[in-house]
Amino acid sequence: MADDEPTRAARLLDAQAKAVRLFAEMEERGLVAPGESERAVSDRVRDLANELFGTTRHWHKRIVRSGPNTLKPYRENPPDRVITTDDIVFADFGPIFEEYEADFGRTFVLGHDPVKHRLRGDLSRVFAAGRRFFEADPHITGARLYAEVERLAAEAGWELGGWHAGHLVGEFPHEWIDGADVESYIAPANTTPMRRTDKAGRRCHWILEIHLVDPEREFGGFHEELLTL
Repeated sequence: MADDEPTRAARLLDAQAKAVRLFAEMEERGLVAPGESERAVSDRVRDLANELFGTTRHWHKRIVRSGPNTLKPYRENPPDRVITTDDIVFADFGPIFEEYEADFGRTFVLGHDPVKHRLRGDLSRVFAAGRRFFEADPHITGARLYAEVERLAAEAGWELGGWHAGHLVGEFPHEWIDGADVESYIAPANTTPMRRTDKAGRRCHWILEIHLVDPEREFGGFHEELLTL
């Protein structure tokens, strides 16, 4: 039997809270460090999720990207890279907690480069402004929210790094997240209201992704979490 809506919402929030703790522990233990390869960091975070929560499954590929690899959108698979001093690194993980998906991304800046630190700060600010825009419009579509996120990025002096700015999230296995189904994404072609129910009659919940890039300086950053709860 499917969970009722309050239970669903509570479980999605609990999954995200665990992801928040995972990332905090990842930072506290210094897993992102110069001299480590992206793949090695990814494997250590995977092992940490198992240690903390017994989590062994992730609904999408685990991503740790550094330096110029941070320009690449999700679907690309750049070669493994060793993290350097004064680098910028982002991690994007989708751990599954008790059959509910989390999808969480954060950026780490090593060293004191002011532009990289400004980017990291702008990620959370653009996310918060995007969420406020979503909350203010009960009929908002994926296309309208994407356009606003793109505007906010440009206003802050960055470009968006991907063709979408988020997607549906729910129980595992993931709810129809298919590249051919644009209604599953916060994207220019999605003219469907985001506040709707899915094919099973359940409320749609969304993840907002902010991927900001500076192509000239060859780096970017990433911030991702629940939008609708």
